[in-house]
Amino acid sequence: MSDVAAPEPKAVRTAGWRVAAGWLWRDKLAFASVVFLVVLALTAILAPVLMGDAATKLGLRQRNLPPFTLEAGWLYVLGADTLGRSLLARLLVGARNTLGIAAAAVVVSMLVGGLLGLIAGYSRRWTSQVILRVADVIMSFPSLLLALIVLYLLGPSVTNLIIVLAVTRIPIYLRTTRAEVLELRERMFVQAARSMGASHTRILLRHIAPLTIPTLVTIAAIDFASVILAESALSFLGLGIQPPDFTWGAMVATGRGYLQTAWWVAFWPGLFIMMTTLALNIVASFARTASDPQQRWRLQSLRKAAR
Repeated sequence: MSDVAAPEPKAVRTAGWRVAAGWLWRDKLAFASVVFLVVLALTAILAPVLMGDAATKLGLRQRNLPPFTLEAGWLYVLGADTLGRSLLARLLVGARNTLGIAAAAVVVSMLVGGLLGLIAGYSRRWTSQVILRVADVIMSFPSLLLALIVLYLLGPSVTNLIIVLAVTRIPIYLRTTRAEVLELRERMFVQAARSMGASHTRILLRHIAPLTIPTLVTIAAIDFASVILAESALSFLGLGIQPPDFTWGAMVATGRGYLQTAWWVAFWPGLFIMMTTLALNIVASFARTASDPQQRWRLQSLRKAAR
């Protein structure tokens, strides 16, 4: 027996996090994207408390106030909308609704799609075919058209919006998880667990499911940006969240009629939508590269270049 003790799992995880943090620090674009998303998330959580009623407070004297005019105070640094409401306050408060709806839809679709994918990939019965055919039916409809029809029939609300966005994204996670499970179920550790009498449920949840989580999280980061765009499109069409609540997409819809006279009303929420989706895609690309051993050399080359 060797006298050298094996490293503890906690120490291995800590070292792994340090290596990943080092790669992130050297990739300046990914690091800036992470910082932007963290700041955006914190402001989305704290903005309703810090801003109070500034996002809904009317000020007819500040109606269509242009940006960078500090005479009315720092709240109007980005200008005001058609009712004199601070665009800065509305952007920060609207981020909570936009990110909250997108996060809820992504989490629901990932959990439901991941669970159905586990069953479809592991089961050899008719259950797998039924799940796949349901996914095919959902994918046969354009997601935006399906969302429009359902929201028109059920009525626009936050709950219906989250359900519609989640249902349209379920097939993505379902098919990805199924492909992973089809490969994992033939490995030796699964056969060993089965030969030792482990139940199918235990094999799925204890041995196979944890190995699919990194892939699903990476896809969720990419899909988060798509859901934000879909929610913004529905809000722009008037089928998203309804007044007095608002999102960035609803703010763009409000300002589309004033593009020639007050372009900033629609410009700032559109800019935030673009920057958020771009940052999410950059972080997702970094996570995909870091988690793939065949692509990890790209990040390691950054380390050599930094030296």
